[in-house]
Amino acid sequence: MSKKNVVLAFSGGLDTAFCTVYLREQGYAVTTVTVDTGGFPPEQLASIAALSAKLGAVEHIKVDARGTLFQGYLRYLIAGNVLRGQLYPLSVSAERACQAVEVVRVAREKGVQSLAHGSTGAGNDQVRFDVAFRSLAGDLELLTPIRTLGLSRKEELAFLAERGIHMPPKLGSYSVNEGMWGTSVGGSETLNSWSALPEAAFPSGEIPTDLKPRPLTVGFEQGIPVSLDGKALGPVELVEALNVLGRQYGIGRGIHLGDTILGIKGRVGFEAPAAHLLITSHRELEKLVLSGKQLFWKETVGNLYGSLLHEGHFFDPLVKDLEAFLTSSQDRVTGEVRLVLHPRSMVVEGVRSPHSLMDAKVATYGEANVLWTGSEAAGFAKLYGVAQMLSHRAKGG
Repeated sequence: MSKKNVVLAFSGGLDTAFCTVYLREQGYAVTTVTVDTGGFPPEQLASIAALSAKLGAVEHIKVDARGTLFQGYLRYLIAGNVLRGQLYPLSVSAERACQAVEVVRVAREKGVQSLAHGSTGAGNDQVRFDVAFRSLAGDLELLTPIRTLGLSRKEELAFLAERGIHMPPKLGSYSVNEGMWGTSVGGSETLNSWSALPEAAFPSGEIPTDLKPRPLTVGFEQGIPVSLDGKALGPVELVEALNVLGRQYGIGRGIHLGDTILGIKGRVGFEAPAAHLLITSHRELEKLVLSGKQLFWKETVGNLYGSLLHEGHFFDPLVKDLEAFLTSSQDRVTGEVRLVLHPRSMVVEGVRSPHSLMDAKVATYGEANVLWTGSEAAGFAKLYGVAQMLSHRAKGG
C-alpha cells in the first residue's frame, strides 16, 4: 500500500471537510471515519457519508461506538459520580477518547501510514487526539492541517468554494455538539464569565413552567443502570431514554467554568439530562450501601479519574488502576432510586437496596436501639472527646 494513505477522524463539519480535500490534494488517499458516540440521527449519518464521497475520500467508514462509549468510559464516570467542578459531566472528554481509539483501530485494520484530525490549535480536543494517536499509534505520521495552516473559517470556506464545494455557513449564533452523554453549547455568552445563555440556545429550547411533576424510578445492578420505571433496558437505550425525558424538563442544564488543558480559563454551556439523572441516582444509592470510608475515597478517586480523562491523560497506566478500584466499589451498588422531575430540577424521594446498611430493626438514629446501652454510649462519647478536651486545656481554655 502506498505511503500516501491516511485515516481522518471525520465529523462532516467544515474543518474535517477542508482536511479531506486538502490532504487529497497533497497526494493522500483519504479514508474518512465517523465514530458515532450519540447525537447523530440516521439522516445526518447518511449526509456525512454522502459529503465524504463528494469531497473525494476513497472510503467512508461509520463506527457505532455508543456501546463502547458506555462500557469503556461512561460506566466509570457513573461509578465515580464524576462531575467536573461539581457540575459538568465530561461528555466531550469521554467522546474524544473513545473516538480516537476507534479511529486508530480502523487505521490498523487498513494498514495506513498516517492519521489525521481537524482540531484547531486553540482548544482541548487537539491535545486529546494527539495524545491518543501518539500513545496508540506512535509509529504513524500525524497530520493536523487546520492547526498547521492556521486558517480562519472564512479561508476554509473560500478554499472549498474555489473547488466547487459549498459548505453551509455557520448557522445561528451558537455552536452545538451533541453526544450521548451530553450536548455542549458555545456562544458569545460563554466568552465571558458574567453572561448567561438564553434557554433558546439549548437544542430543546425554552422549558414550560407548567409541566406536571414526573415520578421516575432508576434501577442499578452493581453500579450499572439497568431499568427505567421497572422496565429492563440496555445501558445505551436507557441513557437515550433519559435524555429524551430529561430534556422535556430542562434537567442537567448549566454553564461550566473551569481550566482548559492549555492552562487558560474556559466556559461552556451544556445540557446533559441522562448524566445528571444517573449520577444523582447512583450517588444516593451508594450512600445507602457503602461505608463512610468507601464514600470518602470514592469521591477522591472519582475526581482524579475525571481529571485524567478530561485533561488528555486517559492512557496513563493509573487510569486502569483507578478503574479497578471503581469496579470493586460497585459490588453492592444494586437497587432502585425514586425521583420526581420538576421543570429545571429533580428531587430524590427514596432509595432501596437488598444491600442496605440502614436497618431500622437494629438501630434508628436519634431513637432507641439494640446495639448498645445508654451507659455504653456515654462511655463512648467521653472517650471520643478526650483528645479535644486535652488540647483545649493545654491552650488554657
